[in-house]
Amino acid sequence: MRIRLAAALAACFLLTACAGTPPKSGKKSSAAAATDESEIGALYARLDEAVKRYEGSADLADAGERERAAREGNAALDDLRAAAQRCQQLTGCENERFLSAFDGLLRRDAPIATVTGEGEKPVGEDAVPEAVGEGSPVVSDLPETARSITLLKGRPLAEMIAVNEPVKAALEEWLTQYRPNLIQSYINYQYMRQLMWPEYQKAGLPEALLFGFIAKESGGKVHAVSRSGASGPLQFMYSTGLRFGLTTNNGFDQRFDAALSARANAAYLNEQLRVFNNDLELVLAAYNGGEGRMGRLAGGGRARFWDPAVYGSLSPETREYVPMVLAAAWLFMHPERYNLEFPRIDTRLGNIVLPRSMSLSELSICFGQEGGSRDGWFRTLRNLNPAYDHQAAIAPGTRLAVPIALETAFPKTCAEGSWQTLAAELHAATVPQVAMTSSPAARSNAGGGSRARYTVRKGDTLAAIARKHRCTEVREIASLNRLRAPGYAIKPGQTLQIPACTR
Repeated sequence: MRIRLAAALAACFLLTACAGTPPKSGKKSSAAAATDESEIGALYARLDEAVKRYEGSADLADAGERERAAREGNAALDDLRAAAQRCQQLTGCENERFLSAFDGLLRRDAPIATVTGEGEKPVGEDAVPEAVGEGSPVVSDLPETARSITLLKGRPLAEMIAVNEPVKAALEEWLTQYRPNLIQSYINYQYMRQLMWPEYQKAGLPEALLFGFIAKESGGKVHAVSRSGASGPLQFMYSTGLRFGLTTNNGFDQRFDAALSARANAAYLNEQLRVFNNDLELVLAAYNGGEGRMGRLAGGGRARFWDPAVYGSLSPETREYVPMVLAAAWLFMHPERYNLEFPRIDTRLGNIVLPRSMSLSELSICFGQEGGSRDGWFRTLRNLNPAYDHQAAIAPGTRLAVPIALETAFPKTCAEGSWQTLAAELHAATVPQVAMTSSPAARSNAGGGSRARYTVRKGDTLAAIARKHRCTEVREIASLNRLRAPGYAIKPGQTLQIPACTR
C-alpha cells in the first residue's frame, strides 16, 4: 500500500509540535498585541501560500517533473509546519486553520511526496505519483493520524462523536446485516466523490460526515425517493431543497444532482450548527425530524440529544437515524478498528460520446462486468448521469460521464459489435399490455372510470399527492400526465389528472 509519506509525517510533526509547545502566555500590552496581530496575519498569508505551492506540485507532476513536484510538495509542508508551530506560540492565532489545511491537503489527490530533504528517494519507494483521482485517498491511503485530525468547527470529529451504547448498537447493525449496504454505499460514493466532496471541503465540513449521510439516506443511489417524497442521494424534501437552491431546471429535479445536493446539504448543516451551538447530534436529528421540532425540544441547543427529555420525545425513526449516521461516519474514519476493509477502486472519470441513439440501460448491458465490476455498471452510470431516464433513448452526439475503465472499453464493447446489438435487442422488447378490470363496487366508487383533477401547491411532491388520494401510485399519475422519470418534476399551479379512486 502506497502512503503519502511526507504529508502523513508532516501531520504527525504538527500534532506533536502543538502538543509539546508551552501554553500561550496571558495578557499582553496593546503594542505587543498589535505586533502579534500583524504576525498572525502574516502567518495566515504564509499558510495560504504554502497550500497553493503544494497544490501547484500536482501541475509539475502532470508535466512529468516528478522529483521537482515532490520537492515542492515537501517544502510547502515544511513551511506549513513551521508556521503552525509559530501560531501555537501566539495568543489569538487559530491553530484550527493549520490543522484544517493539513486535513485538506491530505485528502486531495496531490502527488506523493517521495523525495527526501536531500533529494533522494526513500528506500523501497516507487516514486511514481498516483494518477489524479485514483483510488480513495481517505481510507486506504491515509494512516490513523491523517484521519483523526478531521475537523468540524475547529474540533476533531472523533471528539464530537460519543461512541455510547446507541452508537455501538448502530455499529453492530452496519457490521452485520447492513455490511453489504455499507460497502455498496462506499463504492457508490467513491465514484461520486469528486462531485460531492469539494462542496463539503469548501464549507469546512468533514468528509466522514458526508459519507455517514449517504450511507444512511440513500446508499449512494442518486435517484432514491422515499415514501415521504424525500429525493436524491441526500434525501431532500422538496420545500427544504428549494430553501437551499435545489430547483427544477428544464424538467430535471436538482435534488438528484450529486454536486448540487452536497452543496445544499453542507449549507443546511452549517446553518443548523449555528442554530444548535455546534451540537452535531441535534443537527442530525433536525435533518431527519425537522429543525422546528428539535428547536422546541432542545431549546435551541441548550439541551443535548441524549437527554432523556429530548431523546424520549423523538420518533423511533429519529432515535435510530442519528446513531446510524454517526456510526457510518466513525467506520469511515476507523475501519481497521472493526475488522472492516473498504475496497480499493479506480474512481477516475472519463467520458464517452454516443455514436448512435442509446439508453443507459443498453450501455449497462453491453458493458457487462467490464473492469471487474461484480455488480455491473447500471447504478454508477445512472449516478453519474442523473438527468437521463435510464430507459429513454439518448441522442447521438451526447457526452456522458463514465468511469475511466468504461471510456477505454466503450469502442469495442458498446459503440458497435455483438454486445451492442444484444443490448439493443433486449431493450426493444415489449411486454403485452393487459386491460385492467375492476369489481362493480370499484367501478361505482370510481364514477365509471372518471378522473380527478388536482392543482399542484407549493411544496407538493408526486409521492405526497399519491398518498393524499390514497389509491394511486406515483407511476400511474406520472404516466397519465407524461411526467419524466426519475424526477417527475411538477410545479405550483400545474393541473394534474389523477386516476379515480378504486377503493
